[in-house]
Amino acid sequence: MRTISVQKIKNTVAQLCIQANLVLRNDVLKQLKAAYASEKKRIAKDILGAIIKNAGIARREKLAICQDTGMPCVFVEIGQDVKISGDIKQAINQGVEIGYKKAYLRNSIISDPLKRGKSGLKPAVIHFDLVKGSKLKLTVFPKGFGCENKTQLKMFKPTARIEELKQFIIEAVKNAGPDACPPYIVGVGIGGTADYAVFMAKKALLRKVTSQKSQVTSKLERELLKEINKLNIGAMGLGGKTTALAVNIETYPTHIAGLPVAVNISCHALRSAGALI
Repeated sequence: MRTISVQKIKNTVAQLCIQANLVLRNDVLKQLKAAYASEKKRIAKDILGAIIKNAGIARREKLAICQDTGMPCVFVEIGQDVKISGDIKQAINQGVEIGYKKAYLRNSIISDPLKRGKSGLKPAVIHFDLVKGSKLKLTVFPKGFGCENKTQLKMFKPTARIEELKQFIIEAVKNAGPDACPPYIVGVGIGGTADYAVFMAKKALLRKVTSQKSQVTSKLERELLKEINKLNIGAMGLGGKTTALAVNIETYPTHIAGLPVAVNISCHALRSAGALI
């Protein structure tokens, strides 16, 4: 049994909050540069160039990539042979608070969703998963709400054809239009239960935008990306070849009587950072 201190967890989360908000992921930046290189429409190319330039300034000057520093989501994979010396939830939330204050990141969280009120630093959304081994993996994912607000879920009949699922996913992006700052990364969850499909759709965004899963889902991802980019929404909604940089799909076994499908969209500033302790 390996013991990991809550102090170590707190410090790591603080650093990941800063890294995720200040440094755009390399895989996303690479896809943005590829989109810039292939774009023919002048205004779309200019916008992609500005997005890439913005990411460079943020990294160099240690500034937030986007003014919306998101709802801090933390994914925790705990090895079954790990012992935590204290309250891990408290350590994570303290780490978020330290990181956001240290980097002067905007506080956007309200304590009561109905009463609203003054924003500040409140508890993060934390997802725990027990895995094999004696290590702890932390991934911080600050999710902006311009794109989070475009999340969609549909409970299909089990007899639904793949084309129906594709049309729902494409329509979700079409309905988002320019509102969530394209080019997008589209996360899709298929299977499980309603809540788990939405969870998978968000977790799909943590995958590298150039990675592939099974042969079946990889084919579907390519088909969807092609169709989505025909929508001509383009960078920041001004048209062009690239409405989405990638489509990432996660699947899970589901009940014989159902077929949940969820879509969770990220703007071009897909921010996440992870560490293994």
